[in-house]
Amino acid sequence: MPELHRVVVTGLGAVTPIGNDVPSYWEGLKTGRNGITPVTLFDASDFDTRIGGEVKDFDPLAYIDRKEARRIDRFAQFAIAASLQALEDAKLVITEKNCYDIGIIIGTGIGGIKVLEDQHEILRTKGPDRCSPFMIPMMIGNMAAGLTAIRVGAKGPNACTVTACAAGSNAIGDAFRMVQRGYAKVMIGGGTEAAITPLSFAGFCACKAMTTNNEDYLHASRPFDRNRDGFVLGEGAGILILESLDHALDRGAPIYGEMVGYGMTCDAYHITNVAPEGEGAARAIGLALKDGNIQPQEVGYINAHGTSTPANDPNETKAIKANLGDHAYKVAVSSTKSMTGHLLGGSGGIEAVATVLALYHQIAPPTINLVEPDPECDLDYVSTGARPMAIEAALSNSFGFGGHNVTLAFRRYHG
Repeated sequence: MPELHRVVVTGLGAVTPIGNDVPSYWEGLKTGRNGITPVTLFDASDFDTRIGGEVKDFDPLAYIDRKEARRIDRFAQFAIAASLQALEDAKLVITEKNCYDIGIIIGTGIGGIKVLEDQHEILRTKGPDRCSPFMIPMMIGNMAAGLTAIRVGAKGPNACTVTACAAGSNAIGDAFRMVQRGYAKVMIGGGTEAAITPLSFAGFCACKAMTTNNEDYLHASRPFDRNRDGFVLGEGAGILILESLDHALDRGAPIYGEMVGYGMTCDAYHITNVAPEGEGAARAIGLALKDGNIQPQEVGYINAHGTSTPANDPNETKAIKANLGDHAYKVAVSSTKSMTGHLLGGSGGIEAVATVLALYHQIAPPTINLVEPDPECDLDYVSTGARPMAIEAALSNSFGFGGHNVTLAFRRYHG
């Protein structure tokens, strides 16, 4: 068993529907900014769902040169942008001397689906000889991690997790293990997604997963509310710089908090439905608490998966209660998806960023649009606005199609 290192968060990056950098994202979370709008990235007029959490005014040329940007799908552009933000935030410069000690794991649920759609249309209308030679490297999910490594020069461990809506959290958890066990001194970890496309919308509409509350789109994402009817698809990326405590202290790095636990389970139950009573999610939460040596009464805040779907919200509530008992009613639980929508593989990334910021600033962000709570959802979902409060330990939950469950555990850093 290798020596276990303490792991701290030293940098954050985010591209989201409510802000294209961490300061604007955090301000949006605190003020309850709503990022849900009618879809503009394609003509959605024939779809049952016509709203989404789009990233607004994103300029890839702020991070990538023009020629390169044309050869990189939007999901990977988001990842590069958020990673560069996080490295700058961490005051970490990658050089020939340290590049082998720095790795990257970035998850995505779907990858470059826009490229796939566009190239299929070219194949159909113009023939195979007209398809782009860049189609495959633009489309495959690992390219967010690969292209980010090329852009920043990180030559350590590099991988991609593809576990649907748990992908970003799995990436952060796996990156945590790399640093904890000494396989890298620094890891860039997170999730990214850019799936607001016709084919994605068609598929999610067909399986009746998304809301159809198109007219009242500002209130369409309403986790834990009695009148919720499905999730709102979002896009973006969230990145954490995870670093061994010794390495961070040696270079005088800023420290947002300490990552202490990672729980991962599978329902082994159904391709889309959650296990009864949230059993798999409950085990993931329990494993993260045990891994982080966190007592239930120490948990102050939970960033819930909170999708605004009929099945997830009550089962996640049960999973929290199964681990925290009576203390569950004293914990602030919020779903920031109420503001951003559901970023699929990117959700774990931006929600881990939100969780770390909640710990660092001692403020629990709100769940907006929660007007009439579902009787089965009876916890404190911070429905009246951001709440300054003491937070010693915090959790971030992510659950994905296929039965994937992930919980990340963080502690306030005291030195």
